[in-house]
Amino acid sequence: MTDRSDADGPADVPSITPVALAERLRTGAELTVLDVRDRDEFERWHLAGEGVEAVQIPHMKFVQAQATGGVTDLAADLEEPILAVCGHGEASAHAVSLLRDAGIDAANLAGGMDAWADLYLARELPVDAPATVVQYDRPSSGCLAYAIYSDGEAAVIDPLRAFADRYAADADDRGATLEYAIDTHVHADHVSGVRTLADRTDVTAVVPAGATDRGLAFEAATVSDGDELQVGDATLTVVATPGHTSESVSVRLAGDDAGPLFTGDTLFLEGIGRPDLERGDEGAAAAAEALYETLQNHVLAFPDDTTIAPGHYGDAAESRADGTYAARLGDLRDRLEALSMNDREFLAHATSDLPPRPSNHERIVAANLGHEAIDDETAFELELGPNNCAVAD
Repeated sequence: MTDRSDADGPADVPSITPVALAERLRTGAELTVLDVRDRDEFERWHLAGEGVEAVQIPHMKFVQAQATGGVTDLAADLEEPILAVCGHGEASAHAVSLLRDAGIDAANLAGGMDAWADLYLARELPVDAPATVVQYDRPSSGCLAYAIYSDGEAAVIDPLRAFADRYAADADDRGATLEYAIDTHVHADHVSGVRTLADRTDVTAVVPAGATDRGLAFEAATVSDGDELQVGDATLTVVATPGHTSESVSVRLAGDDAGPLFTGDTLFLEGIGRPDLERGDEGAAAAAEALYETLQNHVLAFPDDTTIAPGHYGDAAESRADGTYAARLGDLRDRLEALSMNDREFLAHATSDLPPRPSNHERIVAANLGHEAIDDETAFELELGPNNCAVAD
């Protein structure tokens, strides 16, 4: 993806790196985020979190305040400390210099929102299975992907196109051959890396069989309920989990009762998959009924010690102490009200008060089915912002 690291502001302005910001947000630190981009950019996508208060004041107002001596008044209602952000880190650096000259505790996000979107963290997910599992985390959107390594072979689940080269490089670093790139469903919030990996390497693209019914237009192996993929000594078993979309599957890594279930957008740490992205409002009720059946009769049938490894997380999700986002199925069973509802309660819950659909979701779906060819920069722009694929509990 495009290297935006040269977009930082002046070197003499105190700054926070995207990595440091991710850690602050993960631990719930309180922070005022001053976004100096234009209003439409802010409303499309801005920093958020449990301890974050996001405020938008366009950079032009700071330029005007510099001329009139009104910087202190402009920032009068902002709680310190302040983190200023913009697209590339330059306009926000100017705002920070003015704030600090006025005696206000402020720092700049190095590289701006573009650098924030480029951040991709990798952490090992502890599992009781004959494999090493790495969870990839894109904090700017909450997208999670997974790499499974075993005996010199590897597979990646729900890869992002923006980081396709990263998965291949990481496999090389571990001395592993990347065998499979697997999508759990046709994603609507980000551009998939499955086809890109297949084009750039010898990896086999794997998608749910139901993707063909949605118009799959590129060459890929298809899998259905009960199918198995062998990765070294590890066995990945496909579990049909329709609801979020008609073709959705989860992937079980064989191990003991605590072996992970990669649930894609079916079950999250703080909620369930939304049912309206494939067929809109008209098809949401039928999809919610399928999701209820999936959760009650398939997902919840796994042992309580099963590790649920979701495809996304939101602001309300809490990470483990090691920074990974995963949970025991038994804990989710106890914590999430949606998992104990009857069918009518669940239907009402899953189809009411849904968040806005992911930005550009129709074009993203078209790209992920192979109907539209887009370049890397367009893909990056299409998927900026929160994933909005969950119904919060």
